[in-house]
Amino acid sequence: MEKREIRIGLLGFGAMGKTHAYAVSTLPYFCGELPFRAVIHGVATRSLEKSMAVAKEFGFAVATDHEDDLINDPQIDVIDICTPNILHADTVRRALAAGKHIYCEKPLADTLPNAQAMTEWAGRSDRVCSVVFNNRHLSAVCRAKQLIEDGRLGRILSFDFRYLHNSCTDPEKPAGWKQTAGVCGEGGVLFDLGSHIIDLAVFLCGKFRTVTGKSQIAFPTRKGLDGKEWQTDACEAFYMLAKTEDGATGTLTASKLATGYNDDLFFAIYGSKGSLRFSLMDPNYLEFYDNTAEHAPYGGFGGFTRIECVGRYPAPAGTFPSPKAAQGWLRGHVMSMYTFLNAVYLGKQASPTFAEAAYVQRVMDAALRSDQSGEERQVSP
Repeated sequence: MEKREIRIGLLGFGAMGKTHAYAVSTLPYFCGELPFRAVIHGVATRSLEKSMAVAKEFGFAVATDHEDDLINDPQIDVIDICTPNILHADTVRRALAAGKHIYCEKPLADTLPNAQAMTEWAGRSDRVCSVVFNNRHLSAVCRAKQLIEDGRLGRILSFDFRYLHNSCTDPEKPAGWKQTAGVCGEGGVLFDLGSHIIDLAVFLCGKFRTVTGKSQIAFPTRKGLDGKEWQTDACEAFYMLAKTEDGATGTLTASKLATGYNDDLFFAIYGSKGSLRFSLMDPNYLEFYDNTAEHAPYGGFGGFTRIECVGRYPAPAGTFPSPKAAQGWLRGHVMSMYTFLNAVYLGKQASPTFAEAAYVQRVMDAALRSDQSGEERQVSP
């Protein structure tokens, strides 16, 4: 029986466009015997010359510098959005009007009103609309979710989520679009890194009731890529205090001013019966502390246990490479892509949905308003 082919139109071919292309091309290896075949049919970038070079290098059928060429192509089923935040809303509107499924890089939008509008459009459509929060799909995070749902942590008391980079610590480094509120949105690093940890915190610990936020710009003046003076108006670090609907209190830090760090996403969750901790720089393990274990004699069974999650995914994943083999950052993107494309094949929605991503946007918006007012802000349900 011939497999159904799902054809993708890829918008953007920077770091995330390449990542998504990798996920699509390697999917048959990591997830064997799929009932569908996914291919990138076309690519659109701001430069026709670049698009043509990419298409030639990777074997895509269509190359263009106009999004609408892919959005209106009847051979394309999915629009994959890897463009700056400010462009997401209008692209989604046009793609849904053309009957396409949507796979959108985080954050969902540049503003809360745009995120809400996109969620409404998706709700009126029968298309699958999903946002890329790839860290949800790492095996250790999946295991953390299981342990929490099984009650192994008991009542969650507090938490600490951090996403740390050092990419803004050098004042001589030229600024880019992520330092410009008019392109990335006013959230800066809160939108870029913070959206990841907010999603994970909500996914694992529950929805927030209130947030308090504080932004930081260490270097308000930089040089742009053209050598001219550049005023940074999107934050380089953001700090949050959050209280969940269930009464837990936690901290969240998103920073590109963390000297000595590369791409370190860390979380710790503390409960009445146990706790968890995880680091993206050590992605194959989840550490679990069982507070109900005997600690005597001589320590009993106390202490953190390192759970070797590695590549132990359920079918159809988990067979290649060996489930005992180490995994890296890209595996989360592969599993995110699988979850989305399998939902397209089955005709059902895939989590994280636009509604879930819009909730993350509401948290970020409340944190920004708190930063401006200096007061704690409520997060609307």
